[in-house]
This record gives sequence, C-alpha cells and structure tokens, in this order.
Amino acid sequence: MKISLQQTWHQLAAHFSSDKALIHHLWNELETAYSATSRHYHTLQHLQNMLQLAQEHEASMQRPLLVQFAIFYHDVVYKASRTDNEEKSAEFAGLRLLQLGLSEEQVQQVQEMILATKKHEVHSNPDVNLLLDLDLSILAKDWEAYQQYCGQIRKEYRLYPDFLYLPGREKVLLHFLGQEQIFKTPLFRDLWEEKARNNLQKELETLI
Repeated sequence: MKISLQQTWHQLAAHFSSDKALIHHLWNELETAYSATSRHYHTLQHLQNMLQLAQEHEASMQRPLLVQFAIFYHDVVYKASRTDNEEKSAEFAGLRLLQLGLSEEQVQQVQEMILATKKHEVHSNPDVNLLLDLDLSILAKDWEAYQQYCGQIRKEYRLYPDFLYLPGREKVLLHFLGQEQIFKTPLFRDLWEEKARNNLQKELETLI
C-alpha cells in the first residue's frame, strides 16, 4: 500500500513531540522545499520511494526512526549550483530536530547519515549504508525509468549548457562505476548491483 508522506511525517515526529502545531509547520516546510519548481527528481516522489523501501526493510535497521528523519531531510536544501547541499541540509535538519525534542546524540546521527549522501562511500554504521542504498535505488530500475531519471536530473541542471553538463555527468557515472560496490549492504548489492552497473554503463555510452 502506498504510504502517505504527511501521515508518515506526523507519526514519526509524534514520537518526540506532542506539539501538533510545530509538527504541522515542519511538514509544510518540507513540502514546500521538495515542491520547488527547480526540482524534477529530488522531489516528494523521491522521498516517497525511499520511505516506502525503508518501511519494507525496517527490520534491518538499528534506529529506524532516525533513518526516516534522515530521508525527510537529506535533500531539503538542493540547488544545482551549490556544492554544499548536504552540509546545508544537515545543518537545517539539526535545527529542526532539536526543536522536535531529539537529543543531541540523535541529531548527530541523523546529520551523519545526511552528510554520507555526499560521497556515497561504505560507512561503519549499517543504518547509514542502508540509507545510501535506498537513495540510489533508482539506479537499478528498468531502463525506461532510469532514462526518465536521467532526464529529470538534466532538467535540474538546466542552467548548465551541454559542454559543461556532459563532462560533469560523465564524472559522476565514472565515480559510481569505479567503486568496488555501488550498494553497501549485502541485500541490495545482490538485488541491484548488476542492474545498476548496466544502466550506468549504458548512459555513459550515450554521453561519449
């Protein structure tokens, strides 16, 4: 069954705060950020897909509530012209989650997860690795869905002409293809690694 983002947020936040007005305000803030007209892939749909997968694999998580918070906030700041989106998103999340009543240690855990999405490298925290895999699940979709994703990313970077965008995109693809493992958890590596590599390689060949 398809989850409701708003309902999921309210249920999640209610674990830490009884201030319904604050919870609703923070939801509106998230909805506005992810609905910006400049976004085409990093949208509410991206959150929907990640949270759906997170709920399906909740039993594999040590701190599922913190993983959910990281999903909600990992792209809250997203501008194609910036290189510090993850840092700004982590900072933003920290301020809001302290308002909700999370402890400093819990906030730091969420911020660590968000910052890890910058480089997508193997992490010592299993929850971080799971979050990274959920974030990259699009790479292993069928070719038609993958092509749609590529088009959405291109739209987000539309301020850059092809002679700047294409080399940058090639660098991203080579970065992932050069990793020993794109997916960090054994489960998703078994399920998705081969398909993702095929998609990345196929896109790379269209750029060259």
